[in-house]
Amino acid sequence: MVPTLPSSPRLLRLQRLVLLVAITALCALGLALPAQASAAISLSSGSGEAGSTVTVKGSGFPKRAKGTVTAGTNTAPMTVGGSGSFQTSIVIPSGSSSVEVIATAGAVSASAVFVVVSAQPSPDPEPAGSGKSIRFGVGTASGPAANAELDAVAAIAGEAPSLVLSYKDFNQAPPIAELESVRARGAETLLTWEPWTWGGGVDQSAYSLDRIAAGDFDAYLRDWGYALRDWGHPVYLRFGHEMNGNWYPWAEGVNGNGAGDYITAYRHVHDVVAATGASNIRWVWNPNVPYWGSTPLAQLYPGDSYVDQVALDGYNWGTSQSWSTWQEPDALLGEGLAQLRQIAPGKPVVIAEIASVELGGSKADWNRKLFAYVSAQPDVVALLWFHITKEADWRIDSSESSATAFREALAARR
Repeated sequence: MVPTLPSSPRLLRLQRLVLLVAITALCALGLALPAQASAAISLSSGSGEAGSTVTVKGSGFPKRAKGTVTAGTNTAPMTVGGSGSFQTSIVIPSGSSSVEVIATAGAVSASAVFVVVSAQPSPDPEPAGSGKSIRFGVGTASGPAANAELDAVAAIAGEAPSLVLSYKDFNQAPPIAELESVRARGAETLLTWEPWTWGGGVDQSAYSLDRIAAGDFDAYLRDWGYALRDWGHPVYLRFGHEMNGNWYPWAEGVNGNGAGDYITAYRHVHDVVAATGASNIRWVWNPNVPYWGSTPLAQLYPGDSYVDQVALDGYNWGTSQSWSTWQEPDALLGEGLAQLRQIAPGKPVVIAEIASVELGGSKADWNRKLFAYVSAQPDVVALLWFHITKEADWRIDSSESSATAFREALAARR
């Protein structure tokens, strides 16, 4: 056996110096040191759709080092543990058929490939409901994603609504998650798009009709158009509803708006959104039931090429207000329906918002008369109840007798 000689401190320093010189020489020649051969990463899934979240596990990396994991344009931080391993998650971006996932810590890196597969389009579900020719819809207090409220309405009415009301002002993004929530129920959305800031009152000059028509909101309109186009499923869009009244800033005669401004603004919004390719939108023109002093509907209709369906909003206020009296359904809706047929003959008609109070008459009888009346109107294709306590208690079940009559009349409708 050859004896091992002890190394002197001077010899050790000399050895380190020689090693350093060798490393420097390699770098000067443009040669990289070999990475740790044991560094490797694995993905929780090797393929999937863009937008998938993938778990990345690594081993063989410098202990306790900090590094990054990249997938295309996306980056996620990671920290290596004392055993040289790590685990983190990253989202796979779109834009390529495959994405290289790279983990780097110090001079050590390893990679793996994720294969991007296209999502298979799923067919739109058949709208929920009983198969009746008049579709039943509803608006509830917490909006279209409030599934518990919609389930409660279905239990009260004895039928799941196939249309759900939604409201958005001009400060809100396209509600894709809400639209998808409604679609998951087998229903469709009647999406109300209001050009104002909620709570700001009638006088909001920033949202005057001439500013909308001049293009001040075109970028925002295009964002909505592209988002709805990319979502790709049917949506009913009613822009600037109840425009014949005087309680919204998009009405003529208020907020600096003049005669003809509504049609110009409506057409401009329609054209900007349509130019994005959002052919899945069904445009709904929706005045309030006419009343003494309201703007004549013929002066507000944008034209058949801009409208897919026409609609009416109407409420029986009964004696709940100092100015109101009890109105039976035919008295409430009759004149408005006649005007719609004259202005837009052949267009399908939606009763987009309707409800009654209990004060001043029998709400149960009113519910029965309502469904009998609309069943006799061959062009009425849908009725949406405003199931909300707002200015009054408009709910279907404001009383047990109202709920019972509603359920029976709904089941017996056309």
